[in-house]
Amino acid sequence: MEPKVAELKQKIEDTLCPFGFEVYPFQVAWYNELLPPAFHLPLPGPTLAFLVLSTPAMFDRALKPFLQSCHLRMLTDPVDQCVAYHLGRVRESLPELQIEIIADYEVHPNRRPKILAQTAAHVAGAAYYYQRQDVEADPWGNQRISGVCIHPRFGGWFAIRGVVLLPGIEVPDLPPRKPHDCVPTRADRIVLLEGFNFHWRDWTYRDAVTPQERYSEEQKAYFSTPPAQRLALLGLAQPSEKPSSPSPDLPFTTPAPKKPGNPSRARSWLSPRVSPPASPGP
Repeated sequence: MEPKVAELKQKIEDTLCPFGFEVYPFQVAWYNELLPPAFHLPLPGPTLAFLVLSTPAMFDRALKPFLQSCHLRMLTDPVDQCVAYHLGRVRESLPELQIEIIADYEVHPNRRPKILAQTAAHVAGAAYYYQRQDVEADPWGNQRISGVCIHPRFGGWFAIRGVVLLPGIEVPDLPPRKPHDCVPTRADRIVLLEGFNFHWRDWTYRDAVTPQERYSEEQKAYFSTPPAQRLALLGLAQPSEKPSSPSPDLPFTTPAPKKPGNPSRARSWLSPRVSPPASPGP
């Protein structure tokens, strides 16, 4: 890895990793090469970017402390706001650089995703993006089958949170990092994709590989609970009906609220998130 990339990666990791995140560098060109022009990131190909994902540890290290500090605020999605806060800290830690941050939930006015998170995770070498095209002579006929990323250490027990773009920093010699193909057989890929598409509520697709760590029972209960009841589940007060003024010691970015459905989930590299549209959580 180039010294410049290694230095920036270390600084970002110092900001995020203590809170249960992982960071992977990639070139914008690797992402754009897999997608039609409408989905390209509008930056030169050698531009340096970092993929950010959360591990099971994020729930205790980042989300719960964030909720305890901000539970009196008007929250749209607590997890998204927590992630936005921590990604904002990356910008603060590198004030000398121009930084663009795209969270996984962000969309353009026409509802097209700003980043296809699973594609970004694959090209960054963070997780292998298994798709229907990876199953020879697949058995699904006319059924619509969405793809899913699997992490070599956490299986499906993780979530892709966004990308950090560094316009003006180009790394043409950065070597590609291939994702680990941890579900190599046709039979296991069928089980994975069927579990993800048809049985996601039972969580079993996430065990496509034996994970180093899974979501805790508390974390699973949180993501399976209707959003309006999640804070009470953790013993926290519900947010006020009126937004309170920002705390001077805890600034954070408010993301746009989610809307159901996603027109880009059709096929191939155009599937943006790691969970099905109706999934209870990341």
